[in-house]
Amino acid sequence: MLICVDYPDEIVLARQDSAPLVIGFGQGEFLCASDIPAILPHTHAIVTLENREMAILTPLGVEICNFQGDRLRKQPHILSGSAIVTDKQGFRHFMLKEIYEQPGVVRNCLDAYISSNWTADQATNPIHLGLADEFYPDIENIQIVACGTSWHASLVGKYLLEQLAGIPTQVHYASEFRYAPPPLTPHTLLIGVTQSGETADTISAIAMEQERRANKPAQFHLRCLGITNRLQSTLARMVDNLIDTQAGIEIGVAATKTFMAQLMAFYCLSLDLAYRRQTLTLSQIERIITQLHHLPGQMESVLPTQEQQIETLAHGFSETQDFIFVGRGINFPIALEGALKLKEISYIHAEGYPAGEMKHGPIALLDEKVPVVAIAVPGSVYEKVISNAQEAKARDARLIGVASPQDPHAMEIFDDLLPVPEVDEVLSPLLTVIPLQFLAYHIAARRGLDVDQPRNLAKSVTVE
Repeated sequence: MLICVDYPDEIVLARQDSAPLVIGFGQGEFLCASDIPAILPHTHAIVTLENREMAILTPLGVEICNFQGDRLRKQPHILSGSAIVTDKQGFRHFMLKEIYEQPGVVRNCLDAYISSNWTADQATNPIHLGLADEFYPDIENIQIVACGTSWHASLVGKYLLEQLAGIPTQVHYASEFRYAPPPLTPHTLLIGVTQSGETADTISAIAMEQERRANKPAQFHLRCLGITNRLQSTLARMVDNLIDTQAGIEIGVAATKTFMAQLMAFYCLSLDLAYRRQTLTLSQIERIITQLHHLPGQMESVLPTQEQQIETLAHGFSETQDFIFVGRGINFPIALEGALKLKEISYIHAEGYPAGEMKHGPIALLDEKVPVVAIAVPGSVYEKVISNAQEAKARDARLIGVASPQDPHAMEIFDDLLPVPEVDEVLSPLLTVIPLQFLAYHIAARRGLDVDQPRNLAKSVTVE
């Protein structure tokens, strides 16, 4: 952005390989910002500058052109209702408000992408993602690029795509993928996951892979899918297929409801592919969809009780310096996400591990000063997680369980319980992540920290 004393009524904007630039059209005024939430209190009509575009703002209007000086005509985009709610609505912090919004996020995704009242005796696909027909044939493997919380959502996505749809899937840190990409494989789908659609490493990784495959034989041509919360973003403009995660604006830097929305996008995509590839029976798909429709109500029924219990529990960790989170199978990524949330906003050192790996080194860290949070929900690895938790307890660690309050083993083994309703194991991440969000939030709030704007962090990482 440039201003000049000789032209006091002009602001000049230019974008080149940088953070997004947004122009707002208000009542008798024009505004500019690097992200949409900054101008929402003033207007809901926006234009986003593309790379290598510039704009001149004056009291008379906005002139947009490219770097060659060619004038461009752009119509303002009116933000939808879900994108413009930016007040705390009585909550202490945006993060807490956004945790409570997660049942609504799940409902939004279900309403947008899954047919209601679908049953196995209907001869139609219940999933409607709006992807092009040529997107689907001959997908032999999937590569996912993402960063941070989106990387954790992608690990859950890998589990779903492999176990439900039967497609080999790899998840890469976008920052590493750029400099050590895997060998080219035929019939590959590349998925970029970023809540903002502007994450620099993810955008660059996709662009690199598109260029790397551009002149290869047809079987090596790349199909790209974006999963994002911003339809007006760089990611949305560079891929042919997009899943809008339907989460609305998220103000808190530590992602909560957008993580939930990314998980839902992967559930919808995996069920869509499973239906088309016939890797699940229609009865199995119906069972999963039925439980998905029940989830928002289950969440809403336990959120206040969960928060009250966890707020009380958090009082005992104001001086804690280290945490360990463990999980197995589909809930190992949730252990990673729980550790990340705690690090981000409370500044407590925390690590997530596969529970079965504790004896391969990390168990040496355990003593009475290091709490261990174990995700132990019914499923194929339940007994294994319980056994791993008992090993931690034998080293005097305070043991906190994310488990069903109706589970007698959990009540006996864990010193403290973060309760979650019982669901099929494959759906459990949608529930197990919420108490870990509450735990991080209340420990940070108890320590008097800036929960919504933690130090050294930004909502969108738009540089390397």
